[in-house]
Amino acid sequence: MLLVDPGLYIGTAADLNDSQALSDAAVFHILSVDSVDPAPLVPADGGFRRKWVNVLDEVTSDLLSHMDNCFLFIREAVDEGGAALVHCQAGRSRSATIITAYLMKRYQLGFTEAYHRLKTIKQDVQVNPGFEEQLCLYEALQCEVDTSSPLYKQYRLTKITEKYPELKHVPRELFAVDPALSSSSEASYRCRKCRRTLFRGSSILSHPVGEGAPAFGYKKSGTRTGDVQCTSYFIEPVQWMEQALLGVMDGQMLCPKCSAKLGSFSWCGDRCSCGRWVTPAFQLHRNRVDEIQQLNIQK
Repeated sequence: MLLVDPGLYIGTAADLNDSQALSDAAVFHILSVDSVDPAPLVPADGGFRRKWVNVLDEVTSDLLSHMDNCFLFIREAVDEGGAALVHCQAGRSRSATIITAYLMKRYQLGFTEAYHRLKTIKQDVQVNPGFEEQLCLYEALQCEVDTSSPLYKQYRLTKITEKYPELKHVPRELFAVDPALSSSSEASYRCRKCRRTLFRGSSILSHPVGEGAPAFGYKKSGTRTGDVQCTSYFIEPVQWMEQALLGVMDGQMLCPKCSAKLGSFSWCGDRCSCGRWVTPAFQLHRNRVDEIQQLNIQK
């Protein structure tokens, strides 16, 4: 068990057996980031507050979604004048990920600096590549897990494809509410042929512009120019798409009302016209939909 920051220790599952060391360190908050239930190891009479994040040390595991809640749990211990122990089995990957995220948020550090600070204290820490990617995304999200952010939505979609490779049991909450069945003041996008509302502006998952023609290799010639453009909207899945997407890796995207071809989808990803690869990809061609802006009329 090593002190990383005032009120914050990193350790292993074995450290839970040393009640004296926990008491001497004023540890009364125990954060377990492990796939094994830590309850049998925690002293029953210690008066500990416990939080268990049940994850495996695998690149496909999701820790990003837990980072803010873990931060609050640790801060609770620090604010009360005590300390928190963050542990996994070996104290190298999962616990290191959560502590790195804490340092990033607490001191407004980038991933590289926060991770280096931890490694100077515990040299054997080694977060797996999946967790490293999530920490970099946490930095891009400004250390705030905003579930409405396009960055987070794209991340969530990627994790779904990893968790459900056959795509037969995708959680329903993954699909955005069908805008044709609800009202909103934000911009909407309709089928150009039948005017059926297809998605809201908040469902658009923007991406950095790619390198243009060179990204297509032999398929296109030339070099990148200043007018590289995206000719499709890449969006999150919407409820009206559910039946077409489940259990199918790729296919056409058809209007649910008039069956006009709107674009295509691929859970494995597809390349935008700008050259950027997007995974997974649910794209509707811009020339097949119209943007509708709501006007606020003053009376």
